[in-house]
Amino acid sequence: MKSDLFSSDHMVQPAVAPGMTVQNAKSIRYAVNGEMLARQGAMVAYRGNLQFERKGQGVGGMLKRAVTGEGLPLMAVRGQGEAWFAHEAQNCFIVDVEPGDVFTVNGRNVLCFDASLSYDIKTVKGAGITGGGLFNSVFTGQGRLGLMCEGNPLVIPVSQHQPVFVDTDAVVGWTANLHTSLHRSQSIGSMLRGGSGEAVQLKLEGEGYVVVRPSEATPQKPQQH
Repeated sequence: MKSDLFSSDHMVQPAVAPGMTVQNAKSIRYAVNGEMLARQGAMVAYRGNLQFERKGQGVGGMLKRAVTGEGLPLMAVRGQGEAWFAHEAQNCFIVDVEPGDVFTVNGRNVLCFDASLSYDIKTVKGAGITGGGLFNSVFTGQGRLGLMCEGNPLVIPVSQHQPVFVDTDAVVGWTANLHTSLHRSQSIGSMLRGGSGEAVQLKLEGEGYVVVRPSEATPQKPQQH
């Protein structure tokens, strides 16, 4: 059978090392030798001797999920083999988390990650329940984190003298040492659309980087359990 479909541009090559790699712009390949974690329902193909199991978050995690709505439904992938992960053809990226790093990311942008990383749900400082209830997933430890994003993300440096204001529906994540707070401003666009005229952004101050996707959040589909 002859077709451009079977060219080297699309053909999967053997993995050269265990762990996570970008397969193409829309998917991540993980060569599993032990255990890794991924978003439930994100596996699109696999080969080898792999087992998939829903990952419980424990009583504390269940309570956080009930209160925050953030929840990161995970599955553990164990064994030896290869698995490919993708979600709604979103663009995929890999972040290397080093010891001492803290990376805060919206749960909707998490695709998969190494089991060596620790994960927790925390309230965004300055944006608690009274401020609309912003909750993100916080990753620490050492390992690789696979992210997904609608479109190509913007990575914006933040400095002490130049804070960055981000739409709360567009923010993907940010690095450690950034202070967050809610910033309210008058929005002409909002007033023209019949809104109250008050817009709310997430203000980030300090030294680091914030990652923003080039679109606002779309309604979340119900999770299957």
